[in-house]
Amino acid sequence: MEVCGLPVELWQLILSYLCLPDLGRCSLVCRAWYELVLSLDKTRWRQLCLGCIEHRHPNWPNQPGMEPRSWREAFKQHYLASKTWTKTTQDLESSNCLSLFRRRKGRRQLCVGASGEFSSLRAALAAASPYDRLVLLPGVHEEQSELLLKVPMEIVGQGKLGDVALVVSINQHCPTARLCNVVFMPARFTSVLYKTTSGYVQFDNCSFESGQLQIHAPGTCQVKFCTFKQSSIHLRSIALCILENCEFTGSENASVTVEGCPSSDRNWACKHLTMLAKSCAVPVREPNSPGCPLAKWDGWEESLLRPVRTCKIVVGEERNSFLSAVGAQALLGSAQDDMELGENLWSAKEEEYPALDSNSSDSDLCSNDEEDAQVVYKLPYQVHSLSHTLADISDSGLQSNRLHALQRDLKLKSLQQELQQDKEAQSLANSLQGCIIRQCLFRDGKGGIFVYSRGQAKLEGSIFRDLTYAVRCIQNSKVIMLRNDIHHCKASGIFLRLSAAGLIADNNIHSNCEAGVDIRKGANPLVLCNKIHSGLRSGIVVVGNGKGIIRSNQIYGNKEAGIYILYNGNPAVSGNHIFQGLAAGIAVNENGRGQITGNIICENQWGGVDIRHGGDPVLRNNLISCGYSDGVVVGERGKGLIEGNAIYGNKGCGVWMMSSSLPHLFNNQISHNSIYGVAVFCRKDDAGDYPPSQEGRESFQEEREGAGGENDLDIEEEYSAAQCPISVALVESNSISHNGAAGLHVKSSEALNIIANVIHANRDDGVAVLQSSQLTRIANNSISCNSRGGVLVEAECQVELRGNGIYENSSHGIVCKGEGIIAENDIIGNLRCGLQLLQAANMKVTKNRIQSFRDYGIALFDEAKGLVQENLIFQGRSKKSVFRPVSNAEDCIIEKNMLFTFKKR
Repeated sequence: MEVCGLPVELWQLILSYLCLPDLGRCSLVCRAWYELVLSLDKTRWRQLCLGCIEHRHPNWPNQPGMEPRSWREAFKQHYLASKTWTKTTQDLESSNCLSLFRRRKGRRQLCVGASGEFSSLRAALAAASPYDRLVLLPGVHEEQSELLLKVPMEIVGQGKLGDVALVVSINQHCPTARLCNVVFMPARFTSVLYKTTSGYVQFDNCSFESGQLQIHAPGTCQVKFCTFKQSSIHLRSIALCILENCEFTGSENASVTVEGCPSSDRNWACKHLTMLAKSCAVPVREPNSPGCPLAKWDGWEESLLRPVRTCKIVVGEERNSFLSAVGAQALLGSAQDDMELGENLWSAKEEEYPALDSNSSDSDLCSNDEEDAQVVYKLPYQVHSLSHTLADISDSGLQSNRLHALQRDLKLKSLQQELQQDKEAQSLANSLQGCIIRQCLFRDGKGGIFVYSRGQAKLEGSIFRDLTYAVRCIQNSKVIMLRNDIHHCKASGIFLRLSAAGLIADNNIHSNCEAGVDIRKGANPLVLCNKIHSGLRSGIVVVGNGKGIIRSNQIYGNKEAGIYILYNGNPAVSGNHIFQGLAAGIAVNENGRGQITGNIICENQWGGVDIRHGGDPVLRNNLISCGYSDGVVVGERGKGLIEGNAIYGNKGCGVWMMSSSLPHLFNNQISHNSIYGVAVFCRKDDAGDYPPSQEGRESFQEEREGAGGENDLDIEEEYSAAQCPISVALVESNSISHNGAAGLHVKSSEALNIIANVIHANRDDGVAVLQSSQLTRIANNSISCNSRGGVLVEAECQVELRGNGIYENSSHGIVCKGEGIIAENDIIGNLRCGLQLLQAANMKVTKNRIQSFRDYGIALFDEAKGLVQENLIFQGRSKKSVFRPVSNAEDCIIEKNMLFTFKKR
């Protein structure tokens, strides 16, 4: 009949009464009939799929309310999988030509039960021929000794699941077998429900209670739509097996144990299982996480780059840190005729000038009627080697562009992008070896999966909840985890130890009582594109020489550190978004190390990165911003290379350091933090209300005892090449600008080197040295446009100020009450005195270039003493050069200075 002879709806109604063979015949009539049969997907095909006792809803047990994409396709996959057991070795080896003429053996159906042909299963097995079908009638079938399966056969329970119970232990000695719709219970003499050491066994829609399945290589199995109640599966050296759509509840140990390296002796069914595994791969799910807040804020960089003071700098080529007398004369040109040499000492009372608010622009440093005069007297700043960088810092638009570029470069990658770029990860994701577990549910028990002794398992699309642990992988084993949900475990969600490896990708790991992922004892996994959040401890812990590559994950909302590295843990952490944690974003403690690069770390309650107690990471090219405390904390005995990071908008300091630490801060952008740009404290009491260390919150006694003896020599060599050891804390080549207090605040009991930094437009002094019992060396820095002075040195501090450019600060260029050396600095254009020595200051001031527009170039008060010689002092509009009271004339030597007086032509 022509399809167009009746309405489509009527055809669909007629066809909905057909059985499966008739539907198949109709689909072969023509294309129109084929499409008509396909249109029955949500009606007849759905009925056939759900009405079959051999399987359940395609998305059981995880999402039984969610319909599959196609009921027909789901039914087809179930049907083909149920026939795998019949494709034995003899079929595979037969010629395709001879198979056309091969006579099929007749399959008998034998009924077992009170009203059946056989009263017991043992009797039926003795009479059965190969590939017979044994139908167990409703009831309890119990055997008092072990049953042997010697020929291939199919055992099926009649009625609904639960109507037929087998109280028996079966040992399979045949190449293949299938069991369906049966409840297995343990016999009195053993807890082993089923065992095979050579053949293939297929379980469909069965239930296992209080027992164990044992599958040993070269044997293998396929388990689908089965329920395990206080039961488990033990797999030993399996080449390939599949567990699919199963539910495991109430296990007293691990629900699935995978032991031993996958055997090279492959069962006949491995080829079919490989094809089946490829056809039923779990699709990649689209990311639906909240994402890092920075990625959603449309104007976040504008909030960081609020109105700040800017400074127009004269840029030049000269890079010497000090202008010689000859250079000064060449610079002044015709003004040389008007200069007066000698010691013109002026006496005047020091005047007070209010500090300017940092929200004002740098043009507000002087009134409008003085601007023209300042232009006349102004000296160029090209003398300082860092002056060319100030124009970039002053340009907020340029900084905004840099933040946009940084945010773009640090954009989170999807799993597909990672797999395209990482061939190792791609190979792991596509591997089909060992035990494959898909769309299963593990709940309310002790353990989920235990892989050990070089075993291998692949987990896809499964749910692990309310367990003690979800996955435990040890002893050189390998686990591949894709798109699983792991939550509410009483310990760690995923535990890798003793050189375990594998791929953990695109999982949702949350709300666990310990770490989401625990890596220790030389384990080295790939952890990619996971969401690890809401844990009661840390998101990821790397302990005791643990390694691993941790990349492109979203780690947020954890109660402790997002990533916690300690006891020689040495992972590579890159491209992650770590945000909204209740402690530090990343904590490196107890000699932990690691390469931490290219991450976005924001909105964490404690430090973005916290380094303490011998922690020695490489922290490079990260964006650390908007934290509720400090950007980077280097606590007691912390070390590490902190390079190329953007540390913005944190409510505490940009970098907080203990003086007992030995970090190397190099080439970082530290700006718009609410307190200091960089702060160095000598005691915990000085830190105020800063967060404590995280030590003591986790139990790592085993790693503490064994951490010293497991170092990998290759890792040691690679790590040593990455950074050079330093003996004094070093702050070098950083841009420290627009912070809410001093750019660099020092209260230290140890030596400190501050070299070649740009310290600009901070709301307090550029550098404030309040305590320095050992030498603080401040050299070759550019310190400009800060709301108060350029450099403040308090009493009893030891400093060396050499080769710095100190420009246009709102108060004095340098105020010093301590002792040391001030040499070869360029101190120009500051609102108050160029250099002021107070109280018991004892300084050697030599070879500086100094000018103040409306105050003294150098002023000495109180009991200040020392040597002031060979300086170039340029008078400003006030005509003041040097102030020194007569009372301290004997204690202070002033000689061989050159005083330059400007006269208008």
